[in-house]
Formats: sequence, C-alpha cells, structure tokens
Amino acid sequence: MDIDTLAALELPGVLAIYTGADLALAGVKAIPTIAAFKRADGKSTTTAPRRGLAHEVVRFVGEAVVAVVAESRDVAKNAAEAIMVDYDELPAVTNPVKAIAPGSAALCAEAPDNIAAEMRHGDAAATAKAFEGAAHVVSLDIVNQRLAPAPMEPRSVLASFDDATQRLTVRLSSQTPTGVMSGLIDAIPGLAKDQVRVVVGDVGGGFGMKTNLYPEDIVVAYAARELKRPVRWQAERVEEFLSAVHGRDVVSKAEMALDAEGKVLGLRVRSLANVGAYATATGVVIQLMIGPWVSTSIYDITTIDLHFIAVMTNAAPTGAYRGAGRPEAIYITERLFDAAARKMKMDPAALRRRNMIRPEQMPYQNAMGQTYDSGRFEQILDQGLALADWDGFAARRVQTEAKGLLRGRGIATFLEWTGGNVFEERVTVNVTPDGFIEIFSATQAMGQGIVTSYAQLAYDVFGVPLEKIRILQGDTDRGQGFGSAGSRSLFTGGSAVRVASERTVQQGKELAGEALEVAPADIEYEAGRYKVVGTDVGIDLFELAGRQPKAQIYVDSTSTVAGPTWPNGCHICEVEVDPATGHVEIVAYASVNDIGRVVSPMIVTGQIEGGAVQGIGQALCEQIVYDAESGQMLTASFQDYAMPRADLNVPFKTAFDTSIPCLSNALGVKGVGELGTIGATPALVNAVIDALDHAGLGAAAEKLQMPLTAPRVWNALAGEFDPSPFA
Repeated sequence: MDIDTLAALELPGVLAIYTGADLALAGVKAIPTIAAFKRADGKSTTTAPRRGLAHEVVRFVGEAVVAVVAESRDVAKNAAEAIMVDYDELPAVTNPVKAIAPGSAALCAEAPDNIAAEMRHGDAAATAKAFEGAAHVVSLDIVNQRLAPAPMEPRSVLASFDDATQRLTVRLSSQTPTGVMSGLIDAIPGLAKDQVRVVVGDVGGGFGMKTNLYPEDIVVAYAARELKRPVRWQAERVEEFLSAVHGRDVVSKAEMALDAEGKVLGLRVRSLANVGAYATATGVVIQLMIGPWVSTSIYDITTIDLHFIAVMTNAAPTGAYRGAGRPEAIYITERLFDAAARKMKMDPAALRRRNMIRPEQMPYQNAMGQTYDSGRFEQILDQGLALADWDGFAARRVQTEAKGLLRGRGIATFLEWTGGNVFEERVTVNVTPDGFIEIFSATQAMGQGIVTSYAQLAYDVFGVPLEKIRILQGDTDRGQGFGSAGSRSLFTGGSAVRVASERTVQQGKELAGEALEVAPADIEYEAGRYKVVGTDVGIDLFELAGRQPKAQIYVDSTSTVAGPTWPNGCHICEVEVDPATGHVEIVAYASVNDIGRVVSPMIVTGQIEGGAVQGIGQALCEQIVYDAESGQMLTASFQDYAMPRADLNVPFKTAFDTSIPCLSNALGVKGVGELGTIGATPALVNAVIDALDHAGLGAAAEKLQMPLTAPRVWNALAGEFDPSPFA
C-alpha cells in the first residue's frame, strides 16, 4: 500500500495529514487485545495489531487509512479525494467457516488458520456418554447473524489541548469515559494520567457499541495534541455501518440429548464466532466466555461440552451489542428445547418446566461455575402462561386459519447474567448551601433513564424535592469507574448512590449534633431537616452545609455489591404468517419478567419492550451482508439494512414479578437493560417455526434461519431453505 499525500497537503486550509506509518513512527500504540485466551497450539490470543490508522495492510472495508485535518469539513473531504492510495489487492474472506478451511487467505501471519483463540467448557467424555445413552437427540445448525447496533447518535469526538497546562480534553459519545481515558494514555506516548480529561454529554444511544476505544478516538486526540488546537470528527452513518463494531455473527452446530421423559442429559455446542479483522478484547471474551456462562440458562443441565472458536475474517471487528453473548447462547438453547418438544410431541412449556431449576436448589451453581443467588423460574413460567392465555391458543389458531393465514406460537424461558463482573462503584455527594444535592457517578446515561432512577433512590433517602437533586456523570476529572455496560448501572451504581446518600445523612447527623450541641444519637433526620429528638429545635440540611468550613457537606463513598444479578423471564409470542407472501405479523406478545425490585416502573417497561423490539429486529429483518468475493459491505445504509419500524405495532403485554429480590445488593434489584432483547428473538423465531410446522413442513421448518424476511419464509413454505452454514 503506497500513499501519496502531496497534492492534498498543498490545498488551502489543510493543517495536517497522518498515515499509519506516521503514527507508528511517532510511537502511537495499537489498541490492546486480550491475552487470557489460547489457541489450540497453546499460543495466546493471536491477531494483527489494530492501529489508529491502517499500517501496511488494510484488513476490512471501512478501516481508516489516512486522516486529514483541515480548517473545515469540506476542505478535509476535498483533500481526502486528492490523496492517492495504491493498493495491492488481496483475497478476501468474510465467512468464518471458509476462513478456517485449508488454503484460505490468512489475515495475519501469526495465525495462518485465521483462528484468534478458542475455548472449551465442560466434560467432553461425560457428554458423549450422555448422548450415547439418550432416548432422544436433537441437532440444529443455527446462525446468529451479524448486526449493526445503529444508535440514534453516531460517534463523535472533539479533542483540545491546552499548551499551558499540557492537558488533553476529549469530548465524545461513550458509555465508558474512564476506559477511553485509560486507552488514550496507553496509546499516545508521553501522556500521563493527570493530563487527560474525558467528558461525555448526551450519548444518544449506546447498546454496547460505545464501550470501546476506537481508532478514530486515538487519531483525533493525537492530532489535537500535535497541532495544539481543537480537532473534531463526526461519523457519518455510512462510517458507522462500515467501521463501528458489529454484534453477534456466530454459526453453531448445537445438540441436546434427553431421556424418555424429557429430562435433558447433555448439551453440546460447536460455534465459530466471526470476530472480524481484529480480535478485540470484547469480541473474544463475549463469545468464548460470557455467552457460555448462560448456555444452560434456567435449566438443571449439568453435563455440557461447549467449544467456541474466534475466527478472523475481512469484516469489521465485533464487540458488545445489547446482550453481548447471552442472546446468542439463549437463542441456541431455546431453539433446541422447541425442537425437542416437537420431536417428543410434548407441550414446549411442559418440557421446559420438567427441566427447570427448583427454588430449593438455590443458590445454584450451573455447569459453567456461575452461581445464581435467587430465582423461582416455574413461578415466572406460570404467570407467563396465564398472561398469554396459553390454553386458548388452539381456538385462536382456528380463527386465523379461517382467514387463510397460519398461526404459530413460541416461548422462551431464560435468564441472563449482568454486571460486567465489576462490582465496586464510587459515588460522591455534595450538599451545597444554595439548596442542591449534587451526586456524581462514573456510570453513564445513554438514554436508559438511569438519571431518573438515581434521583428517585436519592429522594428516598434525603426526602427533598426531586428538583433539588442533581445527578452528574461523564467527567473523569470528577470521578472514574467502569461505566455503563452489561446492565450494571442500577444494581451497582444505584446501590452505590443509595449507600452514599445514607452516609451523607449520617455525616450530617454528626455535624448537626455539633451545631445543636447534642450527641449525634439524639439527632433525627427527615425531609431535609435535622432536629433534636422530641423537640422542635433543628437545622436545615442546606443551612448546615453553609456553616461548614468549605460551605458544603461532601462525602466520597465507595461501596460494593456481592455479585452479579440473574434477571429472568418468560416471553411468549404469537404470529400470523401469510402463505401467499411469507409476511410475518406479530399478533400477541406477553412477557413476565423477574428483575427484582422495580425502582421506576415506566422506565423498566420501556427497557423490556424497547429491548424486545431490538430482538425482534434480529429475528425479522436485520443483517449485515458482505460480498463474499470482494469483502465490500452490501448493507451500508438504512436503504439496505432493515431496522424494525414503528408500524410493527407489537401488542405488548408486559408484567413484572417483584417478589424475588436479588440477594447480592442492598436494593434487591436485577439488571433489566438487555432482558427483552434476549427473550424476544427465540420467542418470535420459535413462533414462526411452529406456524410452518403446523403447515406441514415438519422437521424441515427447523432449517429456517434469521432474519425471517418475507422472501425467506415464502421460500421455506415452498420447501426451499438456505443451505446449512457449514455446507
């Protein structure tokens, strides 16, 4: 790859042009990957270094090659057009099955087989024995297709450098400000921790996509420091499709063994995870570890054999996307349960019930070594069946058939893991004399309503009007922490807000005791006022703050929850399929969800139903597609990538069971942000397969793969299916 920038540099208004060679010469480091995983040959995770700009080799369409800094966006675009890049064309491979085939083009010399890492879980010998003695075995080839997270607000970065203080300030759209700060310090030579500030305002949606340090972040920050002036980059939507991380993209061969009564004896899964051109830390850990953690879900399945391989291809890297590994794993398990129920001619709810973990087994350690603290899964199932009128389905099917349509019903009973395994959170509280309580948390709002929930939790403790409580986030100068990912914000961050608020009230009692000349034990607090017990003598909280030497009551609080949470649910979907067109319409959707204590009912309902719409998007319409020969993306705009639309009009019936609090945090809450996404996809796909099975396709219906577009469903009704992903 040769790059000629001379003509571009001569254009008026061009300030600088950087190439991958320039950054490498300056000592700018690549984004680190994760070394904890191994390949079959014993080597640690192997991948080419992902740099701010491609250096020597471009590995996917969308990878940035040159950065132009100019006085205006138009000048920068004109200069980019004037740059000549001479590429030596390389063969492309975008399919993970083909990528590991002998003779396939290698993305990096260190991994000629394109395998970045792999991991096995369980007991292969015990599982094989279970399959040998099984009365029933079901086997499916399953595709979790590649998805684009597509937040409302694309990524943006604004970096400025203060020469006087030698400080770099970076403003961007991110879920993890501290992680971005640390990544920039690691990547750009000469930066110390106290020289970098990351500020995040309104995020406009993250869905996991904005948890990473991106190459563009490094380049913009580096340019601002070099030029000593502000530099801004705003992604266009096509750039988000091409270069932001994608989600899912896993092909699996899954098998389940059962005895004659329907008890699962063993689970065996072989998966190839297409992690794209660079095996990012999140892309690898999500598919090789986090997804497998929930593979056995709410079922008492003790014998497993799971084998996951992270494969590199000439596609954009994958990373976190709403659910991050759990939707893929749950989809596989729930598809297998429905296939087994069909084979055994059992009610799919009854088969699931037969295998559920019982309350008396809690705390329960699953086959992956994960411990569930609480859960009454059969109780949630019973409520879900009642809410969906499970027993009335046969009559509704008759009514649908009278219209010339097919009706199907699907169920998913499942759980998920939340927390990111980061359980400590720091919160600061500042009570000011002008009548406000400022609470800072390093978790990050991104449209999920967490600021409202935090304010409600603080209100429960302080008892002052909500408008007096200010929740502050998104500034690494004020506080640092993991950020928001993995549905951790409420149960870790919210618990920390509650604890910090209680500590502030307690500190106020001590200060009020001094001011009122009584022992703290004789002070009581209520609704913003301290008073001596049994008297009218007291002092206002904010007045008390004004009397302090620094005119504030300030508490720096760090607290810890005991472990992850395990939210769970029963989601039931009914569909009508038009056999003349293949169109699928959702005609009923009921869900009962156990998320422990509910702090903000309106918010959690929005989270469940909004998440379900994203899961429906995967099931019905969304898919990133690359040209197999050239590696060019064919779905790089909303004209080609079909998002779920408002006219879906999903008739949600959403309920919560709050009688099962989480035992690992003081609030008793469980994560909610990803639960709907995880349940919706298998519930909907199972419903469509049920409709096709009832139409006479039988076991062939199990060959149907997402997305369930009208042409794909129509072809299936005609007996034509896509080939197996392993063909």
